[in-house]
Amino acid sequence: MSIDIARLTRWTGRTEEAQDVITPRLMHSFAATFGRHLAPHGADEAPLALHWCLAPPISNIDACGPDGHAAKGEFLPPVPLPRRMWAGGRIETLAPLREGDLVTRRSRIGDIAYKEGRSGPLCFVAVHHDYLTERGVALRERHDIVYREAAQPGTAAAGAPVTATDGEPADLTWEMEGSPLLLFRYSALTFNGHRIHYDFPYATGTEGYAGLVVHGPIQATLIANIIATLTEGAPIRLDYRGLSPLIAGDIFRVKAKRLADGGVRGWTEGVDGQVRMEGFHRPA
Repeated sequence: MSIDIARLTRWTGRTEEAQDVITPRLMHSFAATFGRHLAPHGADEAPLALHWCLAPPISNIDACGPDGHAAKGEFLPPVPLPRRMWAGGRIETLAPLREGDLVTRRSRIGDIAYKEGRSGPLCFVAVHHDYLTERGVALRERHDIVYREAAQPGTAAAGAPVTATDGEPADLTWEMEGSPLLLFRYSALTFNGHRIHYDFPYATGTEGYAGLVVHGPIQATLIANIIATLTEGAPIRLDYRGLSPLIAGDIFRVKAKRLADGGVRGWTEGVDGQVRMEGFHRPA
C-alpha cells in the first residue's frame, strides 16, 4: 500500500479541545470496574488513570469505520492502514483530579512517522494531551498510536516479540481476570467501539487475534496504579509500551519491582509468563 507521508504530516500541530465533568457516577463505575486494583487515593480524588474515561470521541454510528472506530481525517490524520492499535505512551501526574472537576483536555498532533516493519507497513502517530482544571494542569500525556495493514486470512495478528520474565521477582503482584465483562465495562466507560474488544468473530476472523483483546489502557491503568501503590502516592512519570496482545479469558498478573535508581518497573504478564505491556516510572 502506498502511503503519502508528506500529506499525513500536514496534520502535525493540529489541535482540538474537549471538556468533561468527573461525576460521582463515573468515579463509582471506574472503582467498581477495577475493584481492589487501584492505588490508595483521597475520598474526593479520582483514581489514577480515570482521565482516559473523560471526553471520549463520540461520532454518529453511521460515521464509524468497519472496525468500530470513528472515521479518520478530522483531528487524527487519515492514515490508509485499517488496523489501529494503542502502542504506548507517557503519563505524568502533576496534581490530582477531583470529583466534580470540570476537566479540559487540550490535544495536539505530534510526530507522524512511517516505517516498514516485519509484518508490513506501520504508521505511528503521537498525540499530546494536557488535562486542566480550574487549579491548573493536572496531568500531561503522550499517546502513541500505530496503524497496520489488515490481517491476511489464516494468519495470526502480529505484535512485538513477547518477553519472558525468567521468574523475575516482584515487590508487588496483583491478579486480574481478563474477562469479557471487564472488557465490556471498560469499553462502556470509554465509549470505545473497537470490535476487537467485544466481537469475537471479528477479532479472530478479521483481525487474526486468538480471542478478544484486553484494552491497552486497561493494562496501563493497572501498571500505573500498582506503581503508585509502591510509591505511596508520589507523582507518577510513567513511560509504557505494549509488547504483545493480551488475550481475554484467563487470569493475568500485574507486577511491580523497585529499581536501584529509585524508579519502579511495572508490567502485565499473561498466563504463559510472558510480558504483554511494560512501563517504567522515573521520579523527576
